[in-house]
Amino acid sequence: MQATLFEFRHRWWMIASIFAAGFLAYSVDPMNCGEAIVRWLAKHFGTAASDNAYRLVFAAGALLLFVAAFLRTWGTSYLQAEVMRDSRVHAERLVADGPFRYVRNPLYLGNIFMVAGIGVLASRIGFLILSFGMTVFVIRLILREEAELLRSQGESYRRYCAAVPRLLPSLWPRVPAGGNVPSWGQAFRAELMCWLLALASAAFALTLNIKVYWAIAAPGIASAWLMKRPSKKEASSASLPPP
Repeated sequence: MQATLFEFRHRWWMIASIFAAGFLAYSVDPMNCGEAIVRWLAKHFGTAASDNAYRLVFAAGALLLFVAAFLRTWGTSYLQAEVMRDSRVHAERLVADGPFRYVRNPLYLGNIFMVAGIGVLASRIGFLILSFGMTVFVIRLILREEAELLRSQGESYRRYCAAVPRLLPSLWPRVPAGGNVPSWGQAFRAELMCWLLALASAAFALTLNIKVYWAIAAPGIASAWLMKRPSKKEASSASLPPP
């Protein structure tokens, strides 16, 4: 079932709600997911639950976040930050360059990697809420976007869907390059939060100090809020009908 127009327009708040619900789960399950993994490994392999074991688990989470940041930045460099942030469904053109040659939804795939990486900092129930909630919501968003693209692009998009997988990336490009030039500068600015969250998780894996984590993560979260706010130009054109 595809997402409603309300869900798409307010997708950033919906995603924020999924994160909030995931971490609020500490109120019913105080056991940290990363700690639970370390204890499980120690029990089943007869090893000690040492600081190095914790570092390895949280480093794995950081690695997933770096993968998410790379995927989202690579995709945004071709899609453009304005489209990525816009509350409208953009179906006026088909992007088939960069990561879109390997997977149809690299940014949403990045979201799934992101919650898997951040999830080790949540509780056990929180990890499940984050993973399940984000995956279901991402699929609903994808179904809405695909319906819009199929309506506007017709047979060309149908052929693209037949060639390129939806969420499980191909190991090789499935369509020829379209010739678009990536804009890496605006992409890195747009995805600054993802990179800072990845750096914060890596720093936490090294230090096991939550204050260090928040010292790096907080500016990233603030940057996402600032990037989300429309510019004066965008605000002035918000009342115009979509092209």
